[in-house]
Amino acid sequence: MTSPSERYQKLGLRESLQKCYRYSIACKELSFILREAFHQIPKSLQSIIFEDTLFAFRLLPEIETKSAVSAVHFLLQSVEAALPNRKKNVAVTEFKHAMVSHKRRSKAQLIEKASLQLPQDILVLVFSFLDMKSLVSAGLVCWSWNIAANDNHLWQMQHVVLFGNDAKLKHTKPVEGKNYSLLQGTVDNRLITNWKDRVKGAYTGALSSILTTNRGYCGHCKSVVWLNNAKCPNVHSGISEIQDIKPVTAFQVVEYLLDDSLSITSSSDSDSDYEGGPVSKLWAYGKFRK
Repeated sequence: MTSPSERYQKLGLRESLQKCYRYSIACKELSFILREAFHQIPKSLQSIIFEDTLFAFRLLPEIETKSAVSAVHFLLQSVEAALPNRKKNVAVTEFKHAMVSHKRRSKAQLIEKASLQLPQDILVLVFSFLDMKSLVSAGLVCWSWNIAANDNHLWQMQHVVLFGNDAKLKHTKPVEGKNYSLLQGTVDNRLITNWKDRVKGAYTGALSSILTTNRGYCGHCKSVVWLNNAKCPNVHSGISEIQDIKPVTAFQVVEYLLDDSLSITSSSDSDSDYEGGPVSKLWAYGKFRK
């Protein structure tokens, strides 16, 4: 059985904080760890988590997403609730400095961005590196991004990544304790004119939550990992990626950290309110309005 410090290292929070698309999620997990586990873990690990909290605040000015500000405020609330006075004062001071720097940088970037506009072909190329959830989010930023994010070829690539090149999703409800049955038969790609609708139709089936979650428990690795389109970052030969992944909430990350176990079957949307609703509501976003 691994120690809490080893399990915390496996969570990879410090590395994830440096990636803008994971920053908010990593801040949220740090928040839950501070609230639920800080006083139950060894002092050596407490020091590491405290340093990661300060690191999260210092990185805020470099993160340009709106969710980052909400994430650090949520983290600040956990700091005030869990840390002893001396550490709390240090962290609050770091937070205030970060907020000032963030506002100054945001104002300067607004002026700079007003005169810049990437060509559509460049946007499409950049968006080709995104996973499905990020691609949907990118389409909500502005009018030009919305046009690029709806490029048909991008969504054909998403379908291939998720379900294979010549397959269609089997729309069946999963049975608890059994593997998902993902693919059935083949489909003629020439007959599909709207690949986004194709992916959307597959997404709204049985795999809706796992295809858009950011964290999962890998049955092969026996640990909590970051996911990209429901896939574990580690290569496992001879197994189905999605079949061996279970969605994990922030509460379950704390559970894993404390005792190296997870109540996988109890996965819920209990912490989804912080992210703006259950992951199954991803497609509920309205069309971008100019």
